[in-house]
Amino acid sequence: MKLLRKYRTYMLIFVLTVFIIGGVLGAILYQQKLQNDTESRNIEMLTTSQAAPVSFSPVIEWEKDTNAVFYEVEFFTSKPLFIKADSESPSAAFRNRRVYQNRYNPPLADFASAVLGKGPIYWRVRSMDFDDKPLTAFSKLQELWTSADIPIMNAPLPVADYNGENGRVLLYPVYHWVPQAKAKSYEIVLYDENPVTNPAARQLAVLTADMPELYDTEPRPYARGFYWRVRSFDAEGQPWGTWSEPQYYRVSPEDKWEVGVLGDSISHGGGHFSFGPADFEFSYLSYLSFPTINLSQSGDTAQMTLERFNRDVLPFHPRYLLIMTGSNSLRAGADPQGVIECLQEIQRRCLENDIRPILLTLPALNPDNIQHIFKEDTAPDWQLRLAVVNAFIRTQVHIDTAAAIPSLGGLLPTEYGLDGLHPDASGKKLMGEKINADWPQVKLQADKLLQHDEED
Repeated sequence: MKLLRKYRTYMLIFVLTVFIIGGVLGAILYQQKLQNDTESRNIEMLTTSQAAPVSFSPVIEWEKDTNAVFYEVEFFTSKPLFIKADSESPSAAFRNRRVYQNRYNPPLADFASAVLGKGPIYWRVRSMDFDDKPLTAFSKLQELWTSADIPIMNAPLPVADYNGENGRVLLYPVYHWVPQAKAKSYEIVLYDENPVTNPAARQLAVLTADMPELYDTEPRPYARGFYWRVRSFDAEGQPWGTWSEPQYYRVSPEDKWEVGVLGDSISHGGGHFSFGPADFEFSYLSYLSFPTINLSQSGDTAQMTLERFNRDVLPFHPRYLLIMTGSNSLRAGADPQGVIECLQEIQRRCLENDIRPILLTLPALNPDNIQHIFKEDTAPDWQLRLAVVNAFIRTQVHIDTAAAIPSLGGLLPTEYGLDGLHPDASGKKLMGEKINADWPQVKLQADKLLQHDEED
């Protein structure tokens, strides 16, 4: 009897222990599931499976976040039991906190060689701001299945999709690509023909870059267009892999554009520090209801815009020319009268060549943000200088794009322009909508300019 009581006691302790441990584990797992389901972001990401794997050196991709400056990506060689959506995981096998586009070639062989081709690797991503702080929670964990049968990424992957859609025709190209994991520098070559189908294709230019993006400093108005491709080099300066697939690019005066846009980086495109003209959400031309040729060049002062007018505008001879330039001059302390004189000379040359000039007012600046992002000073009386130029513009045939963006105490709000100079996607959208709204009326006003010029 005594033995039976002892047996029952042990059984009771065992059963209670099982229930307690099971309950605790169940609660933890439930809480973890609840946490993952409710806190992790649901975004579009590259999906793979055992039946549809990627290579041992793939390009992973996720939904672009135009509010992000860069992304943080984490990888796991096994599915973590405990993971928080709002913080880094100590069980991550690898992380990169500085991915500047929504595509990435991870060095899987460096941290997951034992898993490659055998089971899934897990990964997740979150958006980060300029100050290295999270903007969002991490995405849900995604499985990454790999196979040795799939060719690895052996060349940069061009991602600049200049397909002729609205806002995507630039006289000054910007070449953009996904870099290979260990690439340190790049060579970009332009050809008059496809170098794959014609190995004897003539080289038009050889350019170099130390990051996976390059702003061409030369206009490329070739009637037949051109092809470009890029290859990588390692830290020792040796070629890393092969050439990318050639990309076709064509911007030609023969296409008879009715509307041109002339200006600096605000019109060329880009913003939010890490987005360039190949990110078309950051171009107000993309939001226009009519086609345009982008004749702008990043970095222009008003004088520089004037100096390239004959070379860059006259061959295209647009019927209407939208003109926005002077922000770089004024923030550097230039005399506003000098900017006005440049605008007047551009107007004069337009009318002399049967082109109707339409001026656009200059958006406000935010010197604190310019200093924070670019580490550049702004003239202390920039507001007065800007006001003088905009007052002149408002006496001409113009569209008040500056008024389209709400200002905060006369400053460009951070929510509309992180870097204090270039309106972001939200600001560019407002500018495009303002131009669309005024376009029918301002075209009629611009037409009268030529009539008055002929009467004079």
